Amino acid sequence: MQKTLDKLLEQNLKQAEQISELLEQNSQLLQKVQFLLKRLFGSKSEKLNRNQLELLLENLDGQKPEDDDPPPSPSPSPRSRKRREHKPRMPENLPTEDIVIDPEAVKQDPSGYQCIGQEITEELDVVPTRYFRRRIIRRKFKSKINRERAPLIAPLAPRLIEGGYASAGILTDIVLKKYVDHLPLYRQEQILKSRHGIELSRKTMCDWVRVVADWLKPIYNHIREELRASAYLQVDETPVRYCLEKGGGSSQGYLWLFLHPGGEVLYEWYTSRAATCLDAMLGDFSGTVQCDGYGAYTSYARKRKALVKAEQSDKPIELSACWAHARRKFNDALEECPGQAGWIMNQIGVMYRTERELRGKGPDLRQAVRSAQTGMILPRLEKVLKLKLTKHLPKSAMGKAISYALSLWPQLLRFLDDGHLEIDNNLVENAVRPIALGKKNWMFVGHPDAGERSAIIYTLLECCKRRGINPQEYLHDVLTRIPAMTNQQTHLLTPAKWLAEHTQRKIA
Repeated sequence: MQKTLDKLLEQNLKQAEQISELLEQNSQLLQKVQFLLKRLFGSKSEKLNRNQLELLLENLDGQKPEDDDPPPSPSPSPRSRKRREHKPRMPENLPTEDIVIDPEAVKQDPSGYQCIGQEITEELDVVPTRYFRRRIIRRKFKSKINRERAPLIAPLAPRLIEGGYASAGILTDIVLKKYVDHLPLYRQEQILKSRHGIELSRKTMCDWVRVVADWLKPIYNHIREELRASAYLQVDETPVRYCLEKGGGSSQGYLWLFLHPGGEVLYEWYTSRAATCLDAMLGDFSGTVQCDGYGAYTSYARKRKALVKAEQSDKPIELSACWAHARRKFNDALEECPGQAGWIMNQIGVMYRTERELRGKGPDLRQAVRSAQTGMILPRLEKVLKLKLTKHLPKSAMGKAISYALSLWPQLLRFLDDGHLEIDNNLVENAVRPIALGKKNWMFVGHPDAGERSAIIYTLLECCKRRGINPQEYLHDVLTRIPAMTNQQTHLLTPAKWLAEHTQRKIA
């Protein structure tokens, strides 16, 4: 009888353990479902309303938590606020067409009336894109004096496609529609045929895009050299699918992004996300790389450190982590642990308010203010994270957030010691947006080599965007001039130097 009871007790204990494990799995799955629902239908902003945060952080006594910030000054009433100066809807240099409308009586007897004023109604109009055929006629001449001399004919200017009929204008239009307006080539083919009666196949346009990328590659290489010469880069990567050469189907490639704050941005294409890609991309770069918590960056930095230690290289690499990624983890854990996650996000929010005040300031001032203000917050935050680490399951949202922050803690502190560094790598993440929008339309880049062509074109167009350059004006001018230039002259066509040249022309 006792043996039977012991056996039943052992079975009950096993069932209790299984039930506990299943409940834990069920809780984790519910958290994942809630997280996905929030991503799909909830607010995408990570900012917390101040009143909401105070409600989350109220303790059992009903007291509001102490705030590290001074109370905000009362906002002025709407009537006392100065009206913001709005930019004009239409620029002053926009071409203007005047249409004068006179009364019928004045038209019949103009001498009988005197104009005493006018009323002007403005409207914005557009003329659809006009395609036209340009004929370059080079007349031949024969000498009347010396009939034996060969006929004279003016030389034809160097062209992007020798013997082809593509002009710099049509190539610029196709490239901008694909990489800025996100119109795939097959849609452009349909538009040209249905609206303009032009038969231009997507294969021909694809060949033209390849030609454009080949011509622009020297400029792209100059931008890469400039970035490698800097001492601080922000790095990120985004997946892009490409077609396999054999057997059909598609696979996953990656566009890697490199950005120097206040400088240029560079895209590089690789069919892999491995740490070995960084060897080819960064080359002899030496300085600080700011990135997320992806393990390839840590592996690469460890490898470079080993080479420096073995005296095989004198180019060390330091990693700086991104506080935006850390904050995002705690934002995902708000529903699970509103009080603890809310307090941590409040501390991070204080750091970000300091950064907003320092925006545009010099590196020495940034470093001094960070040491005085942010430097007081981080030790307290680290202590709380270490205390809470053992109180949450490793697979829970809060457990993952705490583990993520503590695993990168030395890298998260890096921006305190260098005023040149940013608190996060949001600048390079913003450069991912054109690709994220584009791949929803063109789905994949096609042949693997097309990934490199896309990287070249995206680089120049994004550099134009960052410097406020009209991409149509820049690309048309570059494609017109570059066939007559040598590789030693192409450095003059980088967006930064092109803008300086055009600004100097306008001043002169």
